[in-house]
Parts: sequence; C-alpha cells; structure tokens
Amino acid sequence: MAVGENALGTGQLLRLVEVAYGGQGYSYLTNVLDSSRLTGPEIAWLYRQRWRIRDAFKVVKRLLGLAYFHGSSINAICVQVWATWLLYSVVIDLSDGVAEELSQPFAVISVEMVYRGLYHYSQALARGTQLSVFQYLAQNAKLLGIIKRPRPKRLNLTIANQP
Repeated sequence: MAVGENALGTGQLLRLVEVAYGGQGYSYLTNVLDSSRLTGPEIAWLYRQRWRIRDAFKVVKRLLGLAYFHGSSINAICVQVWATWLLYSVVIDLSDGVAEELSQPFAVISVEMVYRGLYHYSQALARGTQLSVFQYLAQNAKLLGIIKRPRPKRLNLTIANQP
C-alpha cells in the first residue's frame, strides 16, 4: 500500500499494482484496495482503455477539423465532447460491420480509413450502387486502405555485459 496526498493535504490509501505484459513491466496506482474487486490484469486493461478514449478524441478531432477549435465556455466544450463521441460511436459501429463483412478481427480495420471511405460510398450511392455501406467498404477495402498494413515487429535488443 502506498500513501498519496489529496488536495486537502490528507492521506489517501492507494494500491500499487505491477503487471508484466509483452516482456515489459507496468506499474499502476489505484484507490480500489480490494484485489478481489479489481484484479491486477483488470486494472491494466482499464488503463489501456483510457488510452483508447484519448485516441478516439485525437482521431475524431482531426477528422472533423476540431484540432484547432478553441472554446473555453462550458457549452463549447460540451458540443465538442458530444460531437466527438457521436461520430466516434458511429464510425466504430461501421468499422465493426466492415470487419464482420470481411471476416477479419476489428483490430486490423483502420477506423480513419472507414470514415474517409464514407465519401466514396456517398459518390457510389449517387451513381446508383445497390450495396450497403458495409458491403461497399468491404469490397473496396484494399483500394480504400481499410485493412491496416502489418507493422514490422520491433527488435527487442539487450546489451550483454562485456568484460
């Protein structure tokens, strides 16, 4: 158990959780002290989801051109948060449907390219396509870059002690 201080200067009990993942060690602090309520792997998973939320905002702000949107009023902030979440949830559902149509795991689908593919689908609709958005994006997945390219594996180099 570790003790931290809150804004009032009083102590707060915290639990330090250390988890090994992919050959790396990660440390997390939580105020959930009961390990039966929240296990180490669950804490690591929750923290990983926090980064997905951050990434969601980053992607949607860039796609909507909100990266340079500045508003300090509570209304401006609420509008930006709602726009971000609404668009992100729709694009995630679309991406999941495309993954299902392609019989691929969701992780290999580029959410950004699914979003960008919607323009091409709207043009195909204007030309009279009878395909659903899922079918169109799946059939044109390679052309539209919807399936992520595999990343090269990182080398895990260790330097041996030499005499």
